[in-house]
Amino acid sequence: QVRLVESGGGLVQPGESLRLHCEASGVIFALNAMAWYRQAPGHQRELVAMMGNGHTNYADSVKGRFTVSGEGAENTIDLQMNSLNAEDTAVYYCYANDIFSHYWGQGTQVTVSS
Repeated sequence: QVRLVESGGGLVQPGESLRLHCEASGVIFALNAMAWYRQAPGHQRELVAMMGNGHTNYADSVKGRFTVSGEGAENTIDLQMNSLNAEDTAVYYCYANDIFSHYWGQGTQVTVSS
């Protein structure tokens, strides 16, 4: 079983930055991909950024503002979020998958408000 633990959420003002961190632990064979999703109140969960198989993908709404990075050998993924705005307010979830299953973290709240 893979366990994902997120950290780094919080309350910031518009234009500020935050960095989220996620670390996978447990019985890990080989993760195919790690990603960040988010879910705002009243909205469906959406992909923010994904790393896997040498590729990185971003949602159009965060391109140029967010950067995802990770240490494959350490099974971690970070999300650097710059120029945050109110529309980025959501619970951010870490995600990973391997050949056996999909895994989710418990989520970390990001609130952008003046």
